[in-house]
Amino acid sequence: MRKLKLIWDFHGPHALKTAEHHEIHLKEYITINHLNISITGHTAIHDMHAIAFLVVDDCDMKPIRDALKPHRGQVYQPQT
Repeated sequence: MRKLKLIWDFHGPHALKTAEHHEIHLKEYITINHLNISITGHTAIHDMHAIAFLVVDDCDMKPIRDALKPHRGQVYQPQT
């Protein structure tokens, strides 16, 4: 099954801290809604841009996207 990475972008000098904090809220959403999602994270793109993300099954994407309003998405490709 295809997986999608939903992404939230944060910019500015506090981007990484904001992305870290946003991931906490994503995990809370997963717990509250009893979702079977195990991949979340945050990454610094550079010193003024960071992202928070979660990975969902393609078939589950629409209600999560509509509820959480990510900035963008892409097909998830696990790191090997």
